[in-house]
Amino acid sequence: MTGIRNIIFDLGGVFLNINYQLTEQAFIDLGITDFGTRFNQQFSNPLFEALETGDIKPGDFYAAFRAETQTMLTDDQIRDAWNALLLDFPPERLDWLAEIGQRYPVYLFSNTNQIHYDAFMAAFGNLYPGRDFNAYFRKAYYSHELGLRKPYVGSYQRILAEQGLEPGETLFIDDTAKNILGAAEAGLQTLHLVPGMTVLDLNL
Repeated sequence: MTGIRNIIFDLGGVFLNINYQLTEQAFIDLGITDFGTRFNQQFSNPLFEALETGDIKPGDFYAAFRAETQTMLTDDQIRDAWNALLLDFPPERLDWLAEIGQRYPVYLFSNTNQIHYDAFMAAFGNLYPGRDFNAYFRKAYYSHELGLRKPYVGSYQRILAEQGLEPGETLFIDDTAKNILGAAEAGLQTLHLVPGMTVLDLNL
């Protein structure tokens, strides 16, 4: 990695700990034994993609999910199981981010949705009262607001264009391999956070 002038970070698995198995198990406990074929770290079916690009709102998502799974689950049951994967924001990673933000323009690009966004922002506020997570970044991009999601090349190109960033001078950091591949295709320098690795291990 040479000539880095900007950094774009992922959120989940980078600054926010997540565990996909917790959501899968929560849905299994509700009788949906095939949830892992609908959504996991590497795959989202069309319903979940629509949620993550903001093409479907939470209320419509809950109704469509009931129809797709042929269940009578309540909105609250679906929401709580869906949010089960969201864990904590380790303070040492936020301290690291604040320091890196003094040396580089830093941005965030997260595949997420309104349901998760509301939950993790509330969790952050409870953990760190009075602090604004988005303020760590020059700009925080969330897929459901952007209308585009990783790993599609156009999503990275939109952010680069909006911010006036040169792809070859921009480092993209993510914990999901397909997102790294998409960023590389868009011309960004990339760094894959593999299991067991955190931003604290990086020498930037």
